[in-house]
Formats: sequence, structure tokens, C-alpha cells
Amino acid sequence: MAKQYKNYVNGEWKSSQTEIKIYTPATGDLLGSVPAMTQAEVDQVYAAAKEAQPAWRALSYLERAAILHLVADILERDAEKIGTVLSKEVAKGHKAAVSEVVRTAEIINYAAEEGLRLEGEVLEGGSFEAASKKKIAVVRREPVGLVLAISPFNYPVNLAASKIAPALIAGNVVAFKPPTQGSISGILLAQAFAEALEEAGAPNGVFNTITGRGSVIGDYIVEHPAVNFINFTGSTPIGEGIGKLAGMRPIMLELGGKDSAIVLEDADLKKAAKDIVGGALSYSGQRCTAVKRVLVLDSVADELTALIQAEVAGLSVGMPEDDAFITPVIDTASADFIEGLVKDAVDKGAKEVNAYKRENNLIWPTVLADVTTDMRVAWEEPFGPVLPIIRVASVEEAIKISNESEYGLQAAVFTNDFPLAFNIAEQLEVGTVHINNKTQRGTDNFPFLGAKKSGAGVQGVKYSIEAMTTVKSVVFDIK
Repeated sequence: MAKQYKNYVNGEWKSSQTEIKIYTPATGDLLGSVPAMTQAEVDQVYAAAKEAQPAWRALSYLERAAILHLVADILERDAEKIGTVLSKEVAKGHKAAVSEVVRTAEIINYAAEEGLRLEGEVLEGGSFEAASKKKIAVVRREPVGLVLAISPFNYPVNLAASKIAPALIAGNVVAFKPPTQGSISGILLAQAFAEALEEAGAPNGVFNTITGRGSVIGDYIVEHPAVNFINFTGSTPIGEGIGKLAGMRPIMLELGGKDSAIVLEDADLKKAAKDIVGGALSYSGQRCTAVKRVLVLDSVADELTALIQAEVAGLSVGMPEDDAFITPVIDTASADFIEGLVKDAVDKGAKEVNAYKRENNLIWPTVLADVTTDMRVAWEEPFGPVLPIIRVASVEEAIKISNESEYGLQAAVFTNDFPLAFNIAEQLEVGTVHINNKTQRGTDNFPFLGAKKSGAGVQGVKYSIEAMTTVKSVVFDIK
């Protein structure tokens, strides 16, 4: 019988009257079930968190950091167990799934240490008026209160902890909503937090989980007045909806992308091909930071395309338990959408360099050459193993096409002319530009952000901590 998982609420593991069954994308087997919470149960989560916040805030940074270090130790201990479930639940290669758990432990440790370095300041009065010279302001950072952390299916452990750990070290309390497909992995992460908090004698309610159907609690958890900060990773349409529901409350959104790899004539084409393929197709392209289109100068387009074709031909395709590079995408709806993009491109004249092939939710890596801007795949995010190659006549055209996207997450520029690379980077309307490397998240101490419809706010451990704190100034007069 498949395991029935429970939510962690106010220091206890609780079930609900109804459940949501979770099936594996690769085989359709039943993996387990999670509670389908009601709005009344969400109220209980938020009430418990609010009650716990004063006592959690009262702990020193050292005390909170010690608890987070313990969470990291537990994750390292259980990495194989959690990774095995994660691999099945989101069809990620087993080694990559275990690696995600280990990296999550590293992020939590780093967040604990970074929290100890959180600084305030003391300001002396300025010269706006004579009396101001006798004033001093003590400026400190304080927690915002209750943080709602919502993670995506593709990194259900890593992109959860990257929200939870900075929130907790700053003195906030957390309600964690994992994705439906990925909720079991999220609950396994929650078990590590629960074990550490209980061992340390932390107040009940500091950390809680929420699972349920979007039609029942999706909007409710966001618009609820108890929530002080919303930290979400997922699709742009849902992120835009969250932004509207949030009102004046602060938000952090990591949304979609259409990351360009711009390849110039003097680039190391072998390296560019290798980096582009890795950046585009790892975890079957189901990453917001995946390379989603290549903009290559016409004079080197044929050579680069041939090199990409050879790289792709060497990729393994299969099941997650076999550690295949390309595994099934998350569900049939995603596979159908990807197929529609490929069909539209081929119907309009694109050439299948690496042929499209599909078995259920498993899609072989597909490289499309001679893609033009009238094709959907030039603009829409496939979130799958599809790589369109667009020829351009000039650097200016590459920049123009890249910037015409509604997204602005990342871009890559391949060239040995570094002054030109920096000039291009300055013109690209994205949060991050990688020079001679693939688009990617991290390192985790770097800022991570998107422009336009790719997000709001700045992530990266230090920046996340700062975002989930607010400044308070205490002013007093001196004689």
C-alpha cells in the first residue's frame, strides 16, 4: 500500500479528510498521497505560525543558526533516502536527485552562516538643521513575520530550502507549500526541519507545511491577511496572479525564462556547443535557466549546429533510475505542449537536426535548425528537451531578438572579445549574463534575479535574507 504522508502543523504531523494521490511521471505508478487541506486547516497553520513568531524571533542568530546546521546534517544523513523518492516523483536522474539534497544541505549551512553576518548600522545626524546634529539613529534589520514559501516541481527540495532557510535565520516563521507533483519530496524535507526544531526545543509552529488543491486553497493561502511575505518559484502566469493577490505586501518571484545563447564568430565553438547542450537539456530542459534558443552568427551557424548535433547524439535517454540524461517530462500536458511547439516549427520550415521522438512523456532531445521568429518556439518556453537555433546577421540582430522576449532571466554570450562581451551584456535586458558558459543558477552567494516577466526581487542567500527582513530605525537625542 502506498504511504500516506502528513502535514507538519504546530509541531504535529496531521492528516486531512481527503487526500491527493501522487503518481510517478515515468511509469504512472502510485507513489503515495498527501493531505488535501481545507481553508479552515490553512487558518490553523497561520494561527500557529503567528503565535510562535515572537519566541522564535527572540532567539539569537547563533541559536537559530545551530538549528539550521542540524537540519543540514539530517539532510546529508538522509540524502540517499530523500533523493530516491525525489527521483521517482519528478523523474529526475537518481544521482542528480541525491545531489540536489546534498546541495540543499550546503545552502542551509551557508544561510546559517550568512545570517550571523547580518548587519545594522548607527547613523549620526546630518546637517539639514542644527538640531539634527544631536541625533543618532540605530538602524537594524527585523523579520517581516510570516513567510509563505512556494516551491516548484523541478527542484522541490532545493528551491524550497533556498526560501525557508533564509527566512528562518532572519527570525521569520514559515508556511511551506510544496508543488503538488513534488509534495512528497517537500514533506521529506519538512521532516528534517521538524526533527531539528524538535530536538532544539524550538517553539511549535515556527515551521509548517501546506498541501492541497489549487482550486480550494491556491488563492486563499496567498491573499490571507496573516501572510507578510510571499516567496514563489513557478510559472509566469501564476506568479502574475500572486502579484495581484499580494497587494502591498512584499513578494519575491522567480518565474519563466527564454534564455538566449549568443554565439559570435570568434567563439570557441566546441566549448560553446558543449555548454549550450548541457545548459539546454540537463533535466530534460525543465529549468527556468535552461538555454532555450541559440542566436548564432550566420558565418559559423553550420559548424556550431553540427557540433551541437554531435553532442546531443551522445546523450543518454531513458528512466530516472538509470541516471539517464534525458528523462520523461513531468506530465502528459507538458509533453503535448512541447510536441505542439515542435510541430509548429517544422510546419513553418524548421529542420529537425536531431529528430523529434516521443514515447508517452519521454521526449528525445530535439534540435531545430533554421528557426525563424514567426515560429512559436522562438518565443515560448518549452520547459522540455527542445533547442531552437536561430541564425542572425549581426550582433545587433542577436541583441534585438533576445530583448524582444517578454522574459528577461538570463543570457549567455560566447566570444573571445571580452570588451565586446561586456558591451553586449550591458545591452541585454536580463538579470544575469554568463560569458563563455551556459546559463545556470548559482553560485548561491551570487544575486539571482529576472527582468520583465521573469520575476521580481533578488534572490541568493544574502539577498534573500535581506529581502525577508525590514529596516527599523530607532532615533534618540544626545546631549
